[in-house]
Amino acid sequence: MRYSDPRLLEHLASAYVLGTLSHGARRRFERLRRERADVDRLATEWEARLGGLAQSVPPIRPAPRVWRAIEARTRPHQRAGARTLPNWLAAAGFTLGGLATGLVAALALVLTVPSAVFLSTDEVALRSGEKLPQSYVGLLTDSQGDGKVLVSSLRNGRTMTIKVIGPIAPPTAGKLVLWALPPDAPPFVLGTVPAAGSAVSRLPDTSEKLLSKVRKLAVTLETSDNPAAPGPLVFSGNCAKLW
Repeated sequence: MRYSDPRLLEHLASAYVLGTLSHGARRRFERLRRERADVDRLATEWEARLGGLAQSVPPIRPAPRVWRAIEARTRPHQRAGARTLPNWLAAAGFTLGGLATGLVAALALVLTVPSAVFLSTDEVALRSGEKLPQSYVGLLTDSQGDGKVLVSSLRNGRTMTIKVIGPIAPPTAGKLVLWALPPDAPPFVLGTVPAAGSAVSRLPDTSEKLLSKVRKLAVTLETSDNPAAPGPLVFSGNCAKLW
């Protein structure tokens, strides 16, 4: 393998920290990290970057089914007949649910399937290189903690990608609207949430100027085309800086 390619090393370091490398690839990377200072530095940078994002999520107690699923995947021989999950992404985002595991799925989408998250002008910027761009990312969940909506925007971009990642019951009247909730200013609209798939909304300014102080996001049910204030809460979540 061409371990002299900086783009490859960047990809391996991010996947290693996220935990998406296969067992063999993970062992090879750990050996490479011990032998090369530059590789160790890359991994350390990714640990700091993703660790900061994880700290923005409030701690929750995982449901018992989460531990049963982990045990079934990690110790299948000790629990014969235990149900295993089809893949880690489905387990994190949908089957197991939960805010913490949903965040892992959100990060995985950004890191491993960027074309599914960044669209329009953001997609062009992302595809200009292999390194994950500086972005604002948010995961919104329902009252049970199941991930429903993933939002993302490049730090200096002017579009917001809103992607549905879990089943959403379409409202009988009105529409679902995404809001930013600044701590020291009135809430403002970021876009409309589609019933399925993804949508791109255009922002009035760059994400850096709009979201630099925003820590909370919300999806509400609105009957007006131009709501002045958030209506009934449907989903909520955190807005995190991915850099």
